[in-house]
Amino acid sequence: MTMSAGWYLRRLSRMGPREVGGRAVDAVRRRRWRSARPACPSVTGARFTAVLPAGTIAAIPPDAAKRLIAEADRLMYGHAEYFGVVRDDLTDPDWWYDPKTGRRAPWGHAFDVPYRNEDAVGDIKQIWEPSRHQYLTQLAAAYAITGNERYAERVAEHLRSWWAANAPLRGVHWISGIELGIRLLSWVWIRRLLDGWPGAAGLFEGNPVALNQIWHHQRWLAAFPSRGSSANNHVIAEAAGQLAAACAFGWFPSSARWRADALRSLERHLRGNTFDSGLNRELATEYHGLVLELGLAAVAEADAAGVPVPASIRLVLLRMTDALAAIVDGRLRPPRQGDADDGHGLVLDGAGTDRWGSLLATGDAVFGRLAWWPKVTGTDVRTPLLAALIGPIRPAATRPASRPAHFADAGLTILRGPEEIWCRCDGGPHGFLSIAAHAHADALSVEVRHDGVDVLADPGTYCYHGQPEWRQYFRSTLGHNTLELDGGDQSVSGGPFLWLRQARSRVLAVDPSGEGVSRWCAEHYGYQRSVHRRRVELTAVSRELRVVDEVRGPSRDVRLAFHLGPAIAADLVGNRAVLTWNRDGEGRSAVLDLPGQLTWQAHRGETGPPLGWYSAGFGRKEPTTTLVGTGFADGAEGFTTVLRFRG
Repeated sequence: MTMSAGWYLRRLSRMGPREVGGRAVDAVRRRRWRSARPACPSVTGARFTAVLPAGTIAAIPPDAAKRLIAEADRLMYGHAEYFGVVRDDLTDPDWWYDPKTGRRAPWGHAFDVPYRNEDAVGDIKQIWEPSRHQYLTQLAAAYAITGNERYAERVAEHLRSWWAANAPLRGVHWISGIELGIRLLSWVWIRRLLDGWPGAAGLFEGNPVALNQIWHHQRWLAAFPSRGSSANNHVIAEAAGQLAAACAFGWFPSSARWRADALRSLERHLRGNTFDSGLNRELATEYHGLVLELGLAAVAEADAAGVPVPASIRLVLLRMTDALAAIVDGRLRPPRQGDADDGHGLVLDGAGTDRWGSLLATGDAVFGRLAWWPKVTGTDVRTPLLAALIGPIRPAATRPASRPAHFADAGLTILRGPEEIWCRCDGGPHGFLSIAAHAHADALSVEVRHDGVDVLADPGTYCYHGQPEWRQYFRSTLGHNTLELDGGDQSVSGGPFLWLRQARSRVLAVDPSGEGVSRWCAEHYGYQRSVHRRRVELTAVSRELRVVDEVRGPSRDVRLAFHLGPAIAADLVGNRAVLTWNRDGEGRSAVLDLPGQLTWQAHRGETGPPLGWYSAGFGRKEPTTTLVGTGFADGAEGFTTVLRFRG
């Protein structure tokens, strides 16, 4: 996918004067940097002091340690999986190679690499992900737990290989600030976890190549921060990585300035990226997790270095943690809302560790759990390590006395019924900032689960670059459980990561804890001349979910979609679908009565165009059943859908 001149003009139209000016300065600086690459200042007597407190490693739960070591052993044999692509070449990585397309990124100045062009570069996510070096933090953690030096030696071998292959400002790994920030955070933890290894100092503070890389990473981040309409999760990663490196690797003349600037940026942008309710403003749940991980890791570094952290940073992280505890279902799964690319801030655990349970466990250790929080039964490696570094200071804040169900600023409402019936209703903003980069055209969509199983599912994301028809499908209105008019999306896309016109929504009424019936009603104004209004009612006694859609305005062609989860089998006859699935070996079922005014058809795994797909994670997709009703909306009556869960 290569961005056209038109895309850049549309992108420019979404910027304000200050952002345009800042990007102009960046362009001048990039041109100047081409001809002059300063040398890293001389460093003498550097020491690494940001070590783990005594006894921390011993506090790691045995089962979490076992999972990590199993993962580390797989990595030692070169086995890994990134975004659905299985690799066995990580004993000696080619840092510029994409195994998905078989292409290698071209050599050249970083600012010249056309990283969005898959034909020229390959799948950039496949190339970038190993170079975040989060698999090396896993190997370093395995060394810290076992003392087995083969893990440490592999880490050192790969770092030296990467540094040799990726000179500052050369090639694909010096393009994006989020990559540099997360890589710095990984390096800090690698050095910390290798502290008992005799070669650790010689790998980092005693190694001119490493010092040169660390210094140039920080210089780059200081020069080219994400700006304006791009100041989303990327700027948090940049600030967190810069702060971590400036605290733990504070060996350079600029370290104090970088540290102070990064702390200010983190404080400003954490607040800017987060609603007062604690939900992330991108309204993309996986980025809520990423930002929370990055924020906690950044605070850990500041506390370890004795750098005072503004109380507002801890307060935002506390609110984010409470919000996460409030929105997860009974299996600790949060909503599948907006974009998701499986990005993590700090990886110290093996496969099988629940990401969301881990974050809640860390929140418990750092802030203390509330009585209404869901119980976390799993264990992880990361929590005891972060908790050992983060100071005991807790922000003075009034926390929710009971589990919140409605987040007014984010327009997100969770309706809950018996037997873990969980329903997310979306009546909030389209997305964050003027381009709403990670938003989907999903206004008034619903997402329904039964005991953690997707029944009416949000299909997910699947891809960002290289496959425009799939990118369009997974973020389209038809790709969500909502109503489409006249074959168009509610919000107008200007291309990847760019929305030109954003649907406005408002919640009209909400009663998530009514007497036996929970209710929600909202409408949006994304369609010209017409308003889509939706009412949702969840009745506890009958275990019935009722959805009523109304179109107010001129008559329009309608498509109403309901996407079933991949575990759901559907038998559609007329306008009734019988749904069946298994959970823990037990058969479950439900009946979906669909509006009789529409003509219903089941679609599964279609490609021309895409319809009937579910993406469990970035780069992965599988066929699933989507029920689509077509017809006409004349404003005379609404469309009523009823989902009844059987006993």
